[in-house]
Amino acid sequence: MVRQNPKVEEPDESELEVSGHPKTWAAGVPGVYHSMKPALEHMGVERSRKTLLALNQKDGFDCMSCAWPDPGHRKTFEFCENGAKAVTWEATPVVIGSSFWAEHPVSELRQRSEYWLGMQGRLTEPVYKPAGEDHYRPVSWEQAFNIVADKLKSLPDPNQATFYTSGRTSNEAAFLYQLFIRAYGTNNLPDCSNMCHESSGWGMGQTIGVGKATVAYNDFEKADLIIIMGQNPGTNHPRMLTALEEAKEAGAKIVAVNPLPEAGLMRYKNPQKVKGIIGHGTDLADQFLQVRIGGDMALLQAVSKRVLDAEAANPGHVLDHAFLEEHCEGLEELRAHLADLDEGAVLAATGLRSAEIDELAARYIAADRVIITWAMGITQQKKGVATIKEIINLLLLRGNIGKPGAGASPIRGHSNVQGDRTMGIWEQMPPAFLDALGQEFSFEPPREHGLDAVQTVRGMRDGGVKVFVGLGGNFVGAISDTAVAEEAMENTELSVQISTKLNHSHAVTGAEALILPTMGRTEIDRQESGPQFVSVEDTVCAVHASHGTVEPVAPGLLSEVAIICRLAAAVVGDRTSADWAGFEKNYDLIRDHISHVVNGCEDYNRKVRQDGGFVLPNGPRDSRTFNTPTGKAMLTVNELEHVERPAGTLILQSMRSHDQFNTTIYGNNDRYRGIRKGREVVFVSPADLAELGLEDGQRVDIHGVYSDNAERVLRNYRIVSYPSARGCAAAYYPEANVLVPLDSVAEGSQTPASKAVIVRLEPVAVLEEEPTAWG
Repeated sequence: MVRQNPKVEEPDESELEVSGHPKTWAAGVPGVYHSMKPALEHMGVERSRKTLLALNQKDGFDCMSCAWPDPGHRKTFEFCENGAKAVTWEATPVVIGSSFWAEHPVSELRQRSEYWLGMQGRLTEPVYKPAGEDHYRPVSWEQAFNIVADKLKSLPDPNQATFYTSGRTSNEAAFLYQLFIRAYGTNNLPDCSNMCHESSGWGMGQTIGVGKATVAYNDFEKADLIIIMGQNPGTNHPRMLTALEEAKEAGAKIVAVNPLPEAGLMRYKNPQKVKGIIGHGTDLADQFLQVRIGGDMALLQAVSKRVLDAEAANPGHVLDHAFLEEHCEGLEELRAHLADLDEGAVLAATGLRSAEIDELAARYIAADRVIITWAMGITQQKKGVATIKEIINLLLLRGNIGKPGAGASPIRGHSNVQGDRTMGIWEQMPPAFLDALGQEFSFEPPREHGLDAVQTVRGMRDGGVKVFVGLGGNFVGAISDTAVAEEAMENTELSVQISTKLNHSHAVTGAEALILPTMGRTEIDRQESGPQFVSVEDTVCAVHASHGTVEPVAPGLLSEVAIICRLAAAVVGDRTSADWAGFEKNYDLIRDHISHVVNGCEDYNRKVRQDGGFVLPNGPRDSRTFNTPTGKAMLTVNELEHVERPAGTLILQSMRSHDQFNTTIYGNNDRYRGIRKGREVVFVSPADLAELGLEDGQRVDIHGVYSDNAERVLRNYRIVSYPSARGCAAAYYPEANVLVPLDSVAEGSQTPASKAVIVRLEPVAVLEEEPTAWG
């Protein structure tokens, strides 16, 4: 039953509760409870049954909350808590009625929290905010497409428009979107990869020739050692815990490297097993290295040096000489560089003891098959690209790429962010892809590199970008330097958001603004040729189909594919040979073209219909072939740089709570860290509090410290004494984006350096009545 305009209260931070110590285990019966309770409350029994039992099943739909791969043999009830919450959030029957827009001006929506905005319900009709007005108002689809087409056609240069893409977009929609944009005449294709795993693509691409994982799902249970760096699987990709449990049961050792002790790295209580319900569960980490923020690169270099020293002490018995000689180059340069590594500098950078690093090195040397897996704790550092190159160095030394149970595994945190890149969503697609695209559709694609996410903000701020179009996501909420991003978006002439639900980006607009509502992945997509499915690519390069299972929440909703097709027809018309109307009617036609353009996707329609889909080719994994200039994997020399912390400051990282997915806030609790009814907290170690003269529970303003001296501040935050690494602090994303300077990025990839923010905590003299989380 459709419901409208729910009564949702804004969080009251004065009710914030901090209870006990952080939990030491994840999932279990509480995970089941916290999965099912919101589903039954918001969707009801029947809609919950149709969605949750189809989640990640072979004839169902792909989870929108992460890109963790699916095992070949799937259990009916194998879905994680955050996946269930993501489904509930999208498939809710609560909708926003037409009266909402008259009742809530944009200026009011801007003051609302992400939680309140998302809880208003599904968007069901196009709405338009004219220039000079403070309200959206409903318009027809035809009017909406004409507004966009007229504005884009009026621009003197296509590069004055930019087109963002969220990682929840399907392969079919992404392929059409980049075709439309390139037919329009620009490569301005920023996407969420720019803000998360761009560093992985750069670091891996330059060393092994591919920016994707070199492992398959079943490699985890074949590994002797799994090193988990810079991630929190218990919250961000909980289904990984099952793979780690299977690996432990098969004999693998696990090492966790992280500034915070996360429950999902320590112990897993699998709710599908008796021992996970009434027993102890499975201990995961055999060793926990509580590394200082920014110290991962130094740790990796130190381990590689110990591996090389062990080889020198026992020649021919440590390194994989056959692999190195046949497939790699750069060994001698790396050996010479690491010979001068300063152990004191390593210990200062990591905050670890030499004995802890010795133990990790011994584990690595003893293991024949090693997987190193990482996420944004690695990529969102200034030296993120170089750190990933050091991961590759360590793997290559003992031949841990291209054999079962071994390899590099960046974990994508968005359901199809990897597939979007495969389909051409990148501002720097290589000439071979553009050649194939142009030949397939009889036009000449632009060749000049476009704008990434950070460059897009600069372009809007400086007046060079006049129009912003977002296919999903929450660009203003997700990008760094929130105040600058807001001012930049307001400087555009038109902003367009294609969305399922409200978020902060709908309230920070260009002079004119449009919201185009779209169907979600959970919903049945009926077109002229019948029900359609889409496809996605997971984090291990497996491509599979996704079928919606429930009726759309409102009549008249269009799919992402339909919206793109109609936009493209209105804007670029017949500039190419693309059959926009035909694509909307039958998605098989899109996949036929993908077969001709995208490498590895030949015969796409047949292969994606196979049981479990198909796996894209991966040279390093499949045949130990490397698409580098020399045809060999590259061991690289990277200069170590210490993250300096001036006296009286801390190094802060942004992170998710357990009750959120990216910028989507499902609730205001973080039960694994002991936080309830609030988000305005900063986690600091007891030793650092003593050093700074601060106390647990004290209220502080968090000031960003950066060379431009701009004021960046989060006001009236509660200190939470927490067992974090010395000299480090943590606060929740996206609120903490206020503190991340736009120009503070990873070298090479331009990923915002959200895991290395220098901050100063200043006590609040008098408690403010209304804390302002956006600074």
